[in-house]
Amino acid sequence: MEEIAFLGHVVSKEGVQPDPAQVKAIMEWEPPKNVSEVRSFLGLAGYYRRFVKDFSVVAKPLTNLLKKNAPFNWNDKYAQSFEELKKRLTSAPILALPFGEGGYVVYIDASRQGLGCVLMQHGKVIAYASRQLRPHEINYPTHDLELAAIIHALKIWRHYLYGETFQIFTDHKNLKYIPTQKELNLRKRRWIELLKDYDCTIDYHLEKANIVANALSRKTVDHLASMICYNVEYLTALRAMDVHFSVGGDMLLATMQVRPSFKDKINGCTGKRFTFAENEDQSARREEQSVYNTR
Repeated sequence: MEEIAFLGHVVSKEGVQPDPAQVKAIMEWEPPKNVSEVRSFLGLAGYYRRFVKDFSVVAKPLTNLLKKNAPFNWNDKYAQSFEELKKRLTSAPILALPFGEGGYVVYIDASRQGLGCVLMQHGKVIAYASRQLRPHEINYPTHDLELAAIIHALKIWRHYLYGETFQIFTDHKNLKYIPTQKELNLRKRRWIELLKDYDCTIDYHLEKANIVANALSRKTVDHLASMICYNVEYLTALRAMDVHFSVGGDMLLATMQVRPSFKDKINGCTGKRFTFAENEDQSARREEQSVYNTR
């Protein structure tokens, strides 16, 4: 048995994805004619929100219709949200299942539209999460919104992250120093206490260089547009040993890191002593920087 259907999902060796039968039901859903039908649609679509990046942001116009005394006037704004949700569900990626320990990375982002985060392990997406801003959060400064997104991720993925060592990436540089800041308001102090339960580090990444935007692409690639190589002599040495890298229609080469353990594995497999062109001291300093990227 290569795959099995379970509680509206299909689980296989590749990972987990929405049950095609349920996705078909969503795609055939007629535009809602009243609030009850909107609530029913969001109930079914929301069951698969972990597969949809920024689900709560896309669904916000529809959820506004559920507010008390909100008039039901179906227009292009609601229709666009309705169709976009259906589109994203049909193109939802296969999410990987957690494997072993370690390797967890959380990417977070916040805006005036809502909070969003992505959980990855060993470069593979485990889950998406997002939520809309609560009324009292609308006036939060950007710094607080980013921190709120971190807390949201830690709470919903506690069963994955508690007891693990992991990284959190944000595009707000000041958050790197939040654990050491002394002058904090009561809200931030409460959040810092929750952060102390986890063995994590907060790191900065440029918004325009966000790796998630590439890693989460729902489109396959047939070729690499370009490859940036550092320590080219490493790559040349690997090619001399008939080690090749290729990308097909169902593969995506995101990164490759050359570490001492990788060199040892090559030596063990080939029975030959693999040496680098540079001396060992220089190599040791640069091993951690040996990254091959595609973009």
